[in-house]
Order: sequence, then C-alpha cells, then structure tokens
Amino acid sequence: MKNIEQLREIYFKVQVGEAHWQDYINWAIDRLRCDDEGDDLDIVMLAAATLPDEVPLLVVQIAERYLGDDALSDELVAGKWIVELHRAYKSGKETAISLEPKLWRRYYDLAMPDWLMMLARNCEYATDVPDFQGPFDEEFDYIAGLWDGSRSLLDFMSQYDSAISRSHDVQYE
Repeated sequence: MKNIEQLREIYFKVQVGEAHWQDYINWAIDRLRCDDEGDDLDIVMLAAATLPDEVPLLVVQIAERYLGDDALSDELVAGKWIVELHRAYKSGKETAISLEPKLWRRYYDLAMPDWLMMLARNCEYATDVPDFQGPFDEEFDYIAGLWDGSRSLLDFMSQYDSAISRSHDVQYE
C-alpha cells in the first residue's frame, strides 16, 4: 500500500489536535483517485464515510493491516508527536516554556513511561534554571532522534538507553 505512512501521520495529528477526522476521508479519496487501494474495501468505506464515529475503526483496521498491531499505540503516537514538537522547537515556534505543560500532560496520560521522564523533567527545569537548557536540548535531540527513526514502540525501546537519558543532566563540580 502506497502512502500508508501518510495515514499514520494523519492519525498522530488527529490525536494531538492538529488534524480533523475529515483528513482521513480525504486521504482515502486520494487513494481511490490514484487507484492505490487495490481491493481494500475498508479504504472505499473510509472514503465514503460521512459521520465522525464511522472513521476511527476503519482507520485502525487499515493501519494495523499494513503496519502491524501496534502501529497506532499511544506511546508511538506520543513519540511521533515529540518529533513534531522537536521540529517546532528547533524552528523557534516552541520554547521550553510552551513545551513544559505539553510534555508533562503526555507523561501522565501515558502512565509515566520511563523514556519520557527525563525529557519532561529537563524541560521543566530549563524554564527556570539556565544551566538546564543544554541538558534539555541534549535529551530532546536524543528522544526525538530515536522516535524519528522508529516505526514502532518496539523499535524505539530496542534503541533507547536510560543511561544516556540520565547523562543529560547538569554536571556540578
């Protein structure tokens, strides 16, 4: 299936409020126009959907069929969202101050995953303590870089090293 990653990107954006359920339908219509759906009736049904409650089950079925069972896991969504936040931060659209509540909210929403703890902590500290700006940037680069190259939570976890995250701290002598 061509452009299946676009469906996952739309899913991530819908989950964090940057896209709308209609974007799924537009994706499916585009797939039909390009004759890219093969014999996938779910894509036809998604393109024909008219109500928001018809859409989520179809999106999940399509994504899991082509990308695997954890293709839309909450932690994967959070990781890909962090990649987007990192890009916005690097471009100056986000700051440590604007990111801090977002990162903590996601941390608690996900039942406090270890991989997100140091990032949220360093972000919070960087809002008040200038010495934490460097460790925050290092951790943000590390976590976003891992998620950017990961296609699943398992991919991410196989590369994540908590010792590296712990090293992104202020070193007082």
